[in-house]
Amino acid sequence: MVRRSGPLLAPIIVLPVILAGVLPGLVALLPRLMRDSPDAGATTVQFLERLPVGLRQELAGLSNDQSMVVLIIGYFFAPVFLILPFFVSNVIAADGFAGERERKTLEALLYSPLSDGELFLAKTVVAWIPALAVTLGSFVLYSIAANVAAWPVMGRVFFPNAMWLVLVFWVAPAVAALGLAAMVLVSARVRGVQESMQLSGLLVLPIVVLIVNQARGTMILGTRETALLGLGCWLVSGALLWYGAKTFRRQKLISRI
Repeated sequence: MVRRSGPLLAPIIVLPVILAGVLPGLVALLPRLMRDSPDAGATTVQFLERLPVGLRQELAGLSNDQSMVVLIIGYFFAPVFLILPFFVSNVIAADGFAGERERKTLEALLYSPLSDGELFLAKTVVAWIPALAVTLGSFVLYSIAANVAAWPVMGRVFFPNAMWLVLVFWVAPAVAALGLAAMVLVSARVRGVQESMQLSGLLVLPIVVLIVNQARGTMILGTRETALLGLGCWLVSGALLWYGAKTFRRQKLISRI
């Protein structure tokens, strides 16, 4: 159904291209832009000195330009990347519930011989698996773009690191589950895709806070912090999905058609 919906398919394609392909490429221009600024060197040194001890040790032996490239591509963009699994699962889940209600195609499905549990599982899996596929494909694109764009500065393949592997294979599936769980709960109570997207989109605010803190250097995600973040996302998404499965009743959806 999503493949036949241009307004839904377009952002699923465009957003990964921008986040995974364009942004890492722009990092290649950063060292040149920094050299054009007379205060860039001192500002960079001050920023690097505020980083956690463990991260400073990891950057030891790198030039200022190399350190900034590693920080931006390897750490600062990490929370931004989490928008992908959340957004994709959110969009597909919205189309599967509120979207089908708008198109008047949900009624036939609700009258099918599937049990409530089977219908709920099908709806969630259909949104979760494509989100994982888009995330994995975007990770491959991001890795290629990052190493190619930063090669003039780094002179070697430096990405991905251990933290990103945890992020992609542990945190991202949990964030995708969180996005679809929120959408399932919201879509069962509203009539339109736009309304459900607006309500469930509030859950992206913690990711925005994480992005801001990373950019300010006040909180940098390491491998351990990323693993704990994933655990928290799994617990929250698991609780929401459990509640959604327990409260999912086709009679409620039928009454809102």
